[in-house]
Amino acid sequence: MASQFHLADLFEGVAAAVPDRFAVITDSRSLTYAELNDRADRVASALAAHGVVRGDTVGLYMTNRVEHLEAFIAVVKLGAVPFNVNYRYRADELRYLFTNAQAAAVIHDVAFSAIISDMRHDLPSLKVAVAVDDGSGAPSLGSVPYDELLKAEKTGPWPHHEDDIILTYTGGTTGFPKGVMWPHKSFVFACAGGGGYFNPKGVLVEPGDIFDRAANGYPLRIFPVAPLMHGAAFWAVWSAMLNGLAIVLDDSGSFQPETVWDKVERHRANIVQVVGDAMAIPLRDALQQHPGRWNLDHVVNFGSGGAVFSRHVQDELRKHLPASATISDGMGSSETGVSGQAAASADGLMRLSSGTAQQVVVDDRIAQPGETGFVARSGYTPVGYFGDPERTAEVFRVIDGKLWAISGDAGRLDADGMITLFGRGSTCINSGGEKVFPEEVEEALRSHAAIRDAVVVGRPDPRWGECVVGVVSFRGEGEKPSLDDMRAFLADRLAGYKIPKVLLWVDEVRRSPAGKQDYRWAKSLL
Repeated sequence: MASQFHLADLFEGVAAAVPDRFAVITDSRSLTYAELNDRADRVASALAAHGVVRGDTVGLYMTNRVEHLEAFIAVVKLGAVPFNVNYRYRADELRYLFTNAQAAAVIHDVAFSAIISDMRHDLPSLKVAVAVDDGSGAPSLGSVPYDELLKAEKTGPWPHHEDDIILTYTGGTTGFPKGVMWPHKSFVFACAGGGGYFNPKGVLVEPGDIFDRAANGYPLRIFPVAPLMHGAAFWAVWSAMLNGLAIVLDDSGSFQPETVWDKVERHRANIVQVVGDAMAIPLRDALQQHPGRWNLDHVVNFGSGGAVFSRHVQDELRKHLPASATISDGMGSSETGVSGQAAASADGLMRLSSGTAQQVVVDDRIAQPGETGFVARSGYTPVGYFGDPERTAEVFRVIDGKLWAISGDAGRLDADGMITLFGRGSTCINSGGEKVFPEEVEEALRSHAAIRDAVVVGRPDPRWGECVVGVVSFRGEGEKPSLDDMRAFLADRLAGYKIPKVLLWVDEVRRSPAGKQDYRWAKSLL
């Protein structure tokens, strides 16, 4: 029986309550909770044998597959610190991430073995790299095969505490990823719904309540379509697992709308979870192009979180789902957890509830009705950014004796106690749920011989929310490169979603008197 609000304890409580229920379902493999728990114990034992101890950081560099979830559970069983890795990152981005996280281990798809092998000498803290067979046939290049870990004799249990942390990496205003440090207990209640989303008794009061939440909850199947490296997807997974739900995963390695609906039907997924319009629009289009192709009578919810989910897209999806199915639009951030379900807004993106744990902060005080500032959360919060006390002090502030996590989301406190959300309050570009920070793209653009200067902004896009636009000036030597040429040049330097979809050539990129980019001017050109 779980004795503390630690994910390892709680998961083991669920496995004891519903051992024979499916925990994870894919086309290639399905595991019950008992099987998943046993395999995670073996992986944890093997990692311990390779020197991984409590407090060590372990990167999960995988696409969606059983091993991604299994490895996460194994790491937390050790009391070690799992962190998400964006598998779209290129070598320099990964090198920064692994160095910043002080990675003691990396568990990766075998397809990524070459990049791990190339950077080993740059990662002095790395104790072991583990390669998961992804069907690509690539060599492991010195990484330990994951299947070898599963052969380990089970040891443990290992000491851990609910103040152990999970690292959730997200972009920062400097353009570099930041590791948000979530204590397990805070994660359970702020990100995973406190084990109460799928049980009429609501959130856990005591850790031992997990047995009831799993055994007597609703036996549903949830399909997180987004990559598990995305916070919104992983929060959805743990919200479900703490209630003993089955997790359906697409382990094909690519997003194909028709294939997603095939899996929804084949595996009888009840809940479909996406990240904003970038996924919802193609899924809507597939339903419109193939009316009646899929039997979706078992679907009870289509939900989104982490990016803009347009009302008209919601309305069009609703036409193809059962009349009893609901559509939900969740809001949150890596620094604050789940902020709530969005309501329609007349003059903003959405409206959220306020209360003792969620308010609008103006400078270093709580806003009065009518004032606009930044949405902030208190109570169950992260404890800061990993290895970055300066940025931690900016975002995590004590106000009126309470610690508040200040998001980058601009909001207004309304007279009725609701918060009207207006969007990111910085220059951050949100493209399909991925955060793109202009400074990084600008630096890559300026590294091209033909580019003298650059400023990068987001332009509204019906599918992606925003697309990346580069405003650039020409050095005047040779020919201006085409957009295709520039995209090919940037492909070795940036993840694909960061590469501008549009280049706008100007005689001179305007800067402020202090030499900073003038983002307002750049947006006015669009």
